[in-house]
Amino acid sequence: MKRFFYDNRVLLLAMTVLMALTACDDNESYADKLNEERNAVNAYLANHRLVMSVPEDTVFEVGENAPFYRIDPDGNVYMQVLKPGDRINDRAKTSEPIYFRYSRYNLATWYADGTWTITSGNENTMDASSCSFNYLDYTLPSSSQWGYGLQYPLLFLGVECEVNLIIKSQYGFTSELSYVTPFFFHVRYYHSQI
Repeated sequence: MKRFFYDNRVLLLAMTVLMALTACDDNESYADKLNEERNAVNAYLANHRLVMSVPEDTVFEVGENAPFYRIDPDGNVYMQVLKPGDRINDRAKTSEPIYFRYSRYNLATWYADGTWTITSGNENTMDASSCSFNYLDYTLPSSSQWGYGLQYPLLFLGVECEVNLIIKSQYGFTSELSYVTPFFFHVRYYHSQI
C-alpha cells in the first residue's frame, strides 16, 4: 500500500514539474510582450516616413503621404495628419465633450501574420453612435476608458481633424492595458454627435 502512494506521489510530482515547465514555455514575461509590441510598431513605421518630434510651429505635413510624427515624448503615440482642422480658432477646451468615429486594427496580429482587419470601431456604420470623451478630464470613466492616446492629437490640431494613430498599450484602452497590444487607429473628431 505504501508503494502505491509513493508511486502516485512521484507520478504527481513529475506531472506537476512537467506542467510547470510547459507553462513557463507558453507564458511570456511582461518585458517580452513590451519587446514584441515595440517590434510590431517599428515594423509598421519602417514602411513610412517618421518624424521624431512635433514641429516647433505645430504645422504638420498633411495627407495620406504625410509622415508619422512621434507626438508623445516616450514614443507611445504616433500621428499622421490627414486633415488638421482649424488649429487656431477651433481648439478643444478642457472638459469639452468631443465625439469621434474610429476604426482600429491590431498591429501585433499584422506583424505576426500579415492580417489587416478591423478589430473594433464605429467608423463604417452609421447605426452605431459616436463615441465621446470629455477632453483632458480623465476623472470621468467615460473619458479615461479610451486611454490617453486618442486625446493626444487634440493638443495640436483643431477639433474637426482626421488622423491615423499608432497607440501602444500604455496609452490605449484602459481595459486592455495588460494585453500589451499596439493598435493602428483611423480617427475623425467632432464637436457634436453624428
